Amino acid sequence: MADHPEGQKPAFTSQASLNDPQARPRSDMRDVGDEDRFSDSSGVLFEQAMAQTRMAVCLSDPNQPDQPIVFANRAFRRLTGYYEAEILGRNCRFLQGPKTNKHAVAKVREAIENEDVVVVELLNYRKDGTPFWNALHLGPIYDSQGNLIYFFGSQWDVSDVRAARAEERHAREMARELSHRMKNMFAVISGIVNVMGRVRGVESEAAEINSRIHALGRAYETTLDEASVGLIDLGPAVKAILEPYDFDDRLEFLGNGAQVPFSAMSLIGLVLHELAANATRYGAWADEGGGRVQLDWQRQGGDVVLTWIETGGPAIDGVPAEKGTGAKIMDRMVAAARGTIERDWKPEGLHAVLTVPIEGDR
Repeated sequence: MADHPEGQKPAFTSQASLNDPQARPRSDMRDVGDEDRFSDSSGVLFEQAMAQTRMAVCLSDPNQPDQPIVFANRAFRRLTGYYEAEILGRNCRFLQGPKTNKHAVAKVREAIENEDVVVVELLNYRKDGTPFWNALHLGPIYDSQGNLIYFFGSQWDVSDVRAARAEERHAREMARELSHRMKNMFAVISGIVNVMGRVRGVESEAAEINSRIHALGRAYETTLDEASVGLIDLGPAVKAILEPYDFDDRLEFLGNGAQVPFSAMSLIGLVLHELAANATRYGAWADEGGGRVQLDWQRQGGDVVLTWIETGGPAIDGVPAEKGTGAKIMDRMVAAARGTIERDWKPEGLHAVLTVPIEGDR
């Protein structure tokens, strides 16, 4: 680092001194060449800009022992709680405390030694001892001759940002733990159903119940990570629910990027499972004749609307004489959620429209 003779280094004053003409640096007080970009009017303008900005700013002098702070604007003083006289002449480490990360401090020290730019988050402490997370941007300032004259530091209190990040991480960790527990729960329930089915000689009914349990499990497993942020993307959840039925390109997804509350997934998951199971037994997927299903989902005002369209399966001759167990389960769950499901038994296949009201939009 080059030394600077007295008079070739720009002076910076406090916010208060800017209002005192006698305290301002003047060109006739220093022997400064025209090439010095911080001198004369340019220096005053630069100084005033830093003094008045709302971003906390300070300058330190790397050519003095222990690199003291030589300028701190009002925002810096407001952020830290210190008076100007308590700041100037001190190394910026006075803001550090018992929980300041040593590795982060080492990054700052390395940047200073290498005359480099660094952006780091430090836990600093105000005058009253309260901690705050400081997003520090530190970089060198050179004069027109390429000599290092200052280090410029800007500070931003990111405590709220850090807290939000921590809450999000915690929510995601809880979601992963919940996902693990729910997988275990579904596995236990499925095992109990299988045992009871064998004991009572109703294996086929047990298998049908378990298929619904597995559909719920797939719906929850796919969406739990997103549940921590309130809304989930419906597309990935729908595809996970119907993944066992997505064979030979006979299932086409047409939906957009609609989002729904996590609470809506149990209803949507069970309805789609029942529709897919019905298509496998009696509808478009009942044979290998190339029947297809198109599934669309859209957000329409305060509702999410899913449209299920079957084509190419066995011909349908009107509405079935009676509802099966799956249809009854669907109707009850949809009614409980204050939604609707409409079925149109067309000759070419079933057309069903599920409308689910979204919480908070009504």
